[in-house]
Amino acid sequence: MADAEHPQIYLITPPEFDFREFPEEMARVLDSTEVACVRLALATSDEDTILRSADALREITHARDIALVIDRHVLLAERLGLDGVHLTDGARSVRAARKQLGEDAIVGSFCGDSRHDGMNAGESGADYVSFGPVGSSTLGDGSIAEHELFEWWSQMIELPVVAEGALTMDLVRALAPVTDFFGLGSEIWKTEDAGAALVAFAKAMQ
Repeated sequence: MADAEHPQIYLITPPEFDFREFPEEMARVLDSTEVACVRLALATSDEDTILRSADALREITHARDIALVIDRHVLLAERLGLDGVHLTDGARSVRAARKQLGEDAIVGSFCGDSRHDGMNAGESGADYVSFGPVGSSTLGDGSIAEHELFEWWSQMIELPVVAEGALTMDLVRALAPVTDFFGLGSEIWKTEDAGAALVAFAKAMQ
């Protein structure tokens, strides 16, 4: 996950997909525009499904020199030879994940709308933090990561930051100057043409 003049795309998989069919769609999407990282974010806890899905996506992402991280499952990240893990509990698991995976692995941390959690995650060894949702959503408790949080972070903290959750084109345009990555998932997968939707979002980031 490298620095760039404009924000980069951090692509999040659907929470459920057929690991025999979805990789073809993922390949088309990855070939539509530049993507910095893919996060395998399955809702299931079925180990076999996660293993098969990770194997399929690893071939596609690594062939394109794109990092692949997995939600939560630190041991599977190591076992499957993935690039790292995305933690969902703020700073709490960062030190343990870093110790388990080593210095070369990507360790990211979702911190909701908490500046405090983000700072603690960074101090604990996270490579990036993500805040969200940035748009209105009926999911969760209704909290929103406001523009001011990203603006403050971009001015005060060097650690890369991801904006994710309920993104719209207008939000992407507004946040582009103050974030490093946009975590896009359902925003594109729910459309008829995920590749075209991703290209449209990429243009909004410029």
